Amino acid sequence: RLVHLDLKGAAPRAPYLEEVLPLFRALGATGLLLEYEDTFPYTGPLEPLRAPHAYSPAELRAVLSRARAQGLDVVPLVQSFGHMEFVLKHREFAHLREVPALPNALNPHKDESLALVKAMIDQVMALHEGLEWFHIGCDEVYYLGEGEESKQWLQQPDNTPEKLCLAHIKAVASCVASSYPRVTPIVWDDMLRGMSEETLAESGVPQLVQPMIWDYAADLDVEGKVQLIEKYRRCGFSKVWFASAFKGATGVNQSLTLIGHHLKNHLEWLEVASRTPPAVLEGIALTGWQRYDHFSVLCELLPVAIPSLAVCLQALKNGGYSEKVKENVEKLLGMSNLEIDTYMSTSLGTFPGSNILTLVTQVSFHLKSSVDELLERNRYVTGWFSPYHRKRKIIHPIIMHLFQPDAVSLLSKWNAVVQDLQAAMEQVFHQGAIEEWMEENVHPSLQKLQQVVDDLDEA
Repeated sequence: RLVHLDLKGAAPRAPYLEEVLPLFRALGATGLLLEYEDTFPYTGPLEPLRAPHAYSPAELRAVLSRARAQGLDVVPLVQSFGHMEFVLKHREFAHLREVPALPNALNPHKDESLALVKAMIDQVMALHEGLEWFHIGCDEVYYLGEGEESKQWLQQPDNTPEKLCLAHIKAVASCVASSYPRVTPIVWDDMLRGMSEETLAESGVPQLVQPMIWDYAADLDVEGKVQLIEKYRRCGFSKVWFASAFKGATGVNQSLTLIGHHLKNHLEWLEVASRTPPAVLEGIALTGWQRYDHFSVLCELLPVAIPSLAVCLQALKNGGYSEKVKENVEKLLGMSNLEIDTYMSTSLGTFPGSNILTLVTQVSFHLKSSVDELLERNRYVTGWFSPYHRKRKIIHPIIMHLFQPDAVSLLSKWNAVVQDLQAAMEQVFHQGAIEEWMEENVHPSLQKLQQVVDDLDEA
């Protein structure tokens, strides 16, 4: 049971990660799937890939050593084909794009592409000891086959986009196998799903990698998954993984996690597992996406989704979700009443970062609605202090007394909440992530309110 930490957005500070690992373990996690993207401390020619807030080697060593001490296996994830925006957006690597204008997919025809992937894998491997698995990504390789070299390659008889995809996966997996014979590569399975058994079997890929079958829906097709697993076995894959989601799968700019959706997803995966031969299933990764891709906005922050992770891990560990499991989750999180079908868990919680969940809930539910209520549904504002009046600084003094106190008190209330949230977030995140979250979720409403108060003063 791997907890996936997607570090390509709002990557938590290293001390916070160290603090939550024992909780992950207590909840039933047995490992971590670490998707570093631009937060890995790449050096040498790869240094441009490092984000300003990337972890230092010392910070990562501390986190990895804490994971080991908790008995958590670590599986690093390095994208090697699709979702390469964090590499291919840089001028130094832009010539390795499949389609020159698009930074998402790597050109599989260039030797330099494989050398780049190998260099990334080598640097990540060097910081990790005793790995059993290494995830090489390979999902959502959009526009594959649409580059000039691919188009020429595809004109040759028998060449297909499927074979092109498999050849690159095989090349990357072979790199791992030859340099690290004890490490098994894992790949996301979406590019493989639609391929024929014959194509997969002939490629030699099934002998080299373990596919991770992902589906984050609350109503996944259990029968279809069982058949897919049987197909993969017939092609020669000896083991498969599942991937569920505990957050980051219900809306690209979602700020709160609907636990019920994710619980249903895990109960469906338990159903698939009950129909899969035990020797075939290697494990499950509970994904927690932080962005849908390198360029999208942040979705739910990790501390906000810890109750969802807790419910999902405990459901997997106990083979289902019951009143007893719920009580156990509440005890581990220090929450007196955990709501799974609405966003309103009123109790505070004592888990690391629980204050962030409380304040984000407040902001998400009430900030925009309270400001809209005042500015769009208050008759004194709409009738006597409209944009026309505000622009010309005209106001009837009586009207001023009727709503200025409300506006000022609402502003000071929200400024206090936002200050508390800012302070709570500083304990967990770097400034860039806080800024982004505030600009997306707080500033639009708060600035509107501030502007009205300023206009009132001027008028």
